[in-house]
Amino acid sequence: MTRPKAILFDLGGTLVEYYKASEFHAILDDVLLDIQQMLFEKLAITFEEVTIGKRAEEENRESGDNKVRPLETRLATIFQLGDLAKEHAFMMGLCKRFLKPILAKSHVFDDTMPVLSELKDLGYQLAIVSNTPWGSPGILWREELGRIGIARFVNPIVLDRDAGWRKPAGQIFQHAMNIMRVEAKECLYVGDDPRWDIAGPRAVGMDAVLIDRSGTYTHKGIQCIKTLHELVDLVKNT
Repeated sequence: MTRPKAILFDLGGTLVEYYKASEFHAILDDVLLDIQQMLFEKLAITFEEVTIGKRAEEENRESGDNKVRPLETRLATIFQLGDLAKEHAFMMGLCKRFLKPILAKSHVFDDTMPVLSELKDLGYQLAIVSNTPWGSPGILWREELGRIGIARFVNPIVLDRDAGWRKPAGQIFQHAMNIMRVEAKECLYVGDDPRWDIAGPRAVGMDAVLIDRSGTYTHKGIQCIKTLHELVDLVKNT
């Protein structure tokens, strides 16, 4: 690994804990029920729960080519919103309702703030390149990153909705590099999922490090760290 000029981070599971993969179905069931009740109370729209559940299962997938499937489109399909889906403020309200229980569970890892601060002081360009749950609006995630204090350390914040592609697609990494005006060989990517955070950046020529906080991965040929403090030592010694 060569000494990087820019360090790009995944968000969930790397800098902040929101939910474990095993928890998402329960969160999804609760939030869709909440939206269903809101639509009934405010607009007198009724639904059959079995139908909603079936549509939700069909929407709980990503495109095979990694193109983003926006949250607004998924919700409009699940709840058959018709012309209501054209009302931006209304749909943004639904998106906020969708994300509320996810953001409420946020826990910034103890090493996140001190390491981002130290890396910034050392002169590294820092960025976030991350997918979002169900292709949710980037503006809501930028508000979240401002709320929890991470936004002040990173620029740019590149989300799947910005690029139109989800990791591991090369387009989202290239989008970030274009904004930062850096080349892949000058970048180091840090994330917690080998499928998206190692294979994706490596495919465009970036070095990549896996943060494995639980010590569960045994992948050969992957540089692993257990804490972000180890990342500081790693880049200082390259």
